[in-house]
Amino acid sequence: MNGIRAASRIVVKIGSSSLTRPDGGLDLNRIDAVARLVSRWRGRDREVLIVSSGAVAAGLDPLGFSSKPKDLPSVQAAAAMGQGLLMARWTAAFHAHHLDAAQVLLTTEDVMRRDHYTNARAALVRLLGLGVVPILNENDAVTTRELRFGDNDRLAALIAQMIKADALVLLTDVDGLYTAPPEHPGSELITRVASADDLMSVLVTGAGSRVGTGGMATKVQAAMLATTSGIGVQLASADALEAVLAGQRVGTWFEPSQERPASRRLWIAHVAPSRGEIIVDEGAAQAITVGKKSLLVAGVRSVLGHFDAGDVVDVASPTGLVARGVSGYDSDTLAQIAGSGTAELEAAGHEHPRPAIHRDDLAVLGDAFSALSAD
Repeated sequence: MNGIRAASRIVVKIGSSSLTRPDGGLDLNRIDAVARLVSRWRGRDREVLIVSSGAVAAGLDPLGFSSKPKDLPSVQAAAAMGQGLLMARWTAAFHAHHLDAAQVLLTTEDVMRRDHYTNARAALVRLLGLGVVPILNENDAVTTRELRFGDNDRLAALIAQMIKADALVLLTDVDGLYTAPPEHPGSELITRVASADDLMSVLVTGAGSRVGTGGMATKVQAAMLATTSGIGVQLASADALEAVLAGQRVGTWFEPSQERPASRRLWIAHVAPSRGEIIVDEGAAQAITVGKKSLLVAGVRSVLGHFDAGDVVDVASPTGLVARGVSGYDSDTLAQIAGSGTAELEAAGHEHPRPAIHRDDLAVLGDAFSALSAD
């Protein structure tokens, strides 16, 4: 069941709730313990990347805050103060095991823009190849509420996709995914999630800790995001990390899909911002989802939003969202020619009419995507 033992490259995400003491300060012993266990697992032929929350929590006490502030400038100030303290501890913890750690701070633009995405991937893979343990966090000191990952669970899943990790470990302050919040009577631990169907009857809440931003809902969404990319996910308590790395049956294991889509399709499906929407008929929806065909202009019924050729757009049928892809036309042109067949396009001056979206630029969205997109 657990693919951690056989993995050669993993991403470990640890949240603020697992890195802080009851008084809100940074739990130095926890960082030391994670570094010790990860260093031991890593060995000669294994690679580990850590996504670490805790910067804001680490900065509260030095700035005199008794709890996480609500205004953005104060949160960013705490993040700026705390990130250096957090990284210093990670560096010292790994140095104790003769390993180097490197800080990498990302913003949404670093993954949304394709050139930034490929550059970030190259840098991370190079660090891993050099035997370094990258420590990632969102650059909270400069991000805005409108342009941020929202939580490090999603960031960890996107990074796992980016570096083609074999598995993702999500550490939290509960044992795993339960059928309902653990404090509810009759709630039971779910040990294995094979598909999105297994989540239909699960009651998941979205509230995070008093120093964090996530919650179980974000972890489930991140897990489904990773598994659709062929990456297995282990959700467990931070206290169980040693058992997780040993491949023992703890927490909740999310089975990966059998296929691992190409990096470009993953970027289109889950990372790139959508600039508009193309509404297609049922025949076109079937052609691109079942037939794996290009989206032809003849199947386009309407166009929403304003976008340029080369922008990523959503593709929806009358029954809902079915795909995302790179548009071959700008929105004005596509709206004018929507529904036209090849003969009509040629008659209108399009000598070699191209598809609305070529199949190589299409990412079909399945049930798992619907599950992770749901509130």
